[in-house]
Order: sequence, then structure tokens, then C-alpha cells
Amino acid sequence: MPADMNDYFKKKKPSSSSNNTNNTNRGGGSNFESPFNNMPKSIPVWLIFIAALAFAFFIFKPFTIINSGEVGIKVTTGKFEEKPLGAGLHFYIPLFQKIIPVNTRIRLITYSNDVSTELGDRYKKFEGGLRRNRAIPVLDKRGLTVNIDLAVQYSLKPESAPATIEKWGASWEEKIINSKVREVVRDVVGQYTAEQLPEMRNEIASAIQTKVRQRVEALPNQPVILSSVELRNIVLPPKIKEKIEQVQAAKQDVTIAEQEKEKAKQQAQKAAEVARGVAEKNRIEAQGEADKIRIEAEEQAKANKLISNSLTPSLIQLEQIKTQAKFNEALKVNKDAQIFLTPGGAVPNIWVDAKGKEQKAISAEQ
Repeated sequence: MPADMNDYFKKKKPSSSSNNTNNTNRGGGSNFESPFNNMPKSIPVWLIFIAALAFAFFIFKPFTIINSGEVGIKVTTGKFEEKPLGAGLHFYIPLFQKIIPVNTRIRLITYSNDVSTELGDRYKKFEGGLRRNRAIPVLDKRGLTVNIDLAVQYSLKPESAPATIEKWGASWEEKIINSKVREVVRDVVGQYTAEQLPEMRNEIASAIQTKVRQRVEALPNQPVILSSVELRNIVLPPKIKEKIEQVQAAKQDVTIAEQEKEKAKQQAQKAAEVARGVAEKNRIEAQGEADKIRIEAEEQAKANKLISNSLTPSLIQLEQIKTQAKFNEALKVNKDAQIFLTPGGAVPNIWVDAKGKEQKAISAEQ
């Protein structure tokens, strides 16, 4: 043993001179003493076993914790158990078993050439639910390249997670979601020309979502729950985009002209209606005035007829006498008046004042 170890044990427990003498006499040139001789003899075996077990538990860590939004897949000697493990503490046998945590939260795949950061990028390492792919290039009906921007929300079905991972592996998203989305987008968009895509946007978005959902749900055990497929943008070639903008501008000009034409037509119709209203008003007023005159004439004729029917010879004679009396009274004042007799009638006499101007002046002075 090295000299430094001998010195350590000498300092730890010095030996007596008698022991040194005995050791020398026995021919032992070394004074080494085992450190286990200093251990207490009263330590129980079960305590040593517990300490060893705790040490092994700390080294191998035969447990794992499944968080909410996850399920655990227990693998025993390479075989996946069918029933997933829920959230909580779970134990397994090291070297023979292991537990694989799998995220079942809603995930998001975006297909876009925009490299701006997403809101969830900072949590990407914790949740693993955000992926960004390049926009999907698609050939339209005429062979022009169009880029389609999409956003797909989905989640792994917890009940079938062990079977899904066992069959599709860790890259199940690429095999199930990404491949189906790209396949459907190419099939749908390829039926239209680039000029038709902006006008048919709603129909295209609905067709993509319906077909992606059908193909994902048609898989055995429905491994994925598809939440939504959102068509974000259709990126057209620059020349096609410029042409569409020109067509849209021309259509807008035609629309403005049609609106102005319709406005002028409405104004003309309004003026015509006003003129017809004024004419109708005048006609009604004229008709009312004519009706008034006619009614008054009719009433006057009725009155005259009633008066004519009421006249009798005796009444006429009486009126003649009254009138003659008035003339007689007038002759007393104006003796120069002239009276012309008319044959018959209710007023048979005509009174004519025969005074001269001088007489009238004198009468006025008196």
C-alpha cells in the first residue's frame, strides 16, 4: 500500500507500542487496518437494504409524471400497451419497461412563405404544437404555379394514441396531416385557372376542408381529430395578379358608370313623377272648379224653377201694386222724372230722372 495511505490510517487510529512490537514479532512489516473494522456492529441489515433500494431508486428513477394534455404510452419489452396512461404519477420497471409521453393538445401547422414569428413560438419547446411549413405550390388548370397558404388545427386522439404511434411512428403528423393536406389542395386547386381562384375562394376553401376531413376520418381508428382547415391566402403569379387587377379596375369603372346611369334614370323618373303629380293636381283642381260651377248652376236653375212655379197672377199683381206705390212716392219728390210704361211684367214702369244738371246742383245746395 502506498505510504500516504499508511500515514492516513496511522493518523486515524494510532497503534500502541505493544501492538507495534507484536506486529513486528509476527513478521508483519505493515501496520494496515481495514476501515470496516471501525463500523458499528449494531447496524441492522434491513436499514442497509433500504439505503441500497433508495440509492437504486434515485439512480434508475422508475417513475414518470404525465401532465394534463398528454397521455402516456407504456412499452414493455418493445410491445406497446393498448390502454394509454392518463395524467398523474406512473411507475414502470427499468430496463424492461418505459413510458413515452405523447402530446394530445390542439396542434397547428401553417403552410406559408411568410417567415414572421408566430405568437406560440416561445412555447414551442414546451407544447410542441406549432409547426411551420412552406406554402403549398400547386399547378392550376393551365399549368401555372400558384402558392396556397393554409392553417390546419388538429390533435392526436387520446384513446387510440398507442396504436397510432405504434403504426405511424413519431412522424405521424407528416404521414397523416401533411401528406393528406397537400394531396387535397393539389386536387382541388388544379380544377381552376389562376384567374378563377380569387372569385371561387369560398368554394375552394369549403372543398379543401371537407375533403381533408373525409380523408383523415377515413383512416382506421380515426387517429387524429381535425378541428379546422383555414385557407389564408392564394398567392398568384405577378403577371396574372396584374391582369386580374386590371380586369377588376375595368369592372369597377363599368359598375360606377352603371350606378351613375341608374342614378340619372331614377332622377328622371322622380321628375316625371313630380310632373305627373302637378298635372294631376291641376286636373283635380280644375275638375273641382268645374264641378262647383255646374253644381251652382244646377242649384240656381232649381231655385229659378221653384220661383217660377211659385209665381201666380195674384202674386204678380200684388208685386205690381207695391212697385207702383214706390213710383208714386218717388214722383212726390221728383216731379220731373219720366216714367215709361212697359206692357206686362212685374215691373211695368221704368223710372228715368229728368232733372237737369242745374236742378241737381240746386237740390244739392238745398
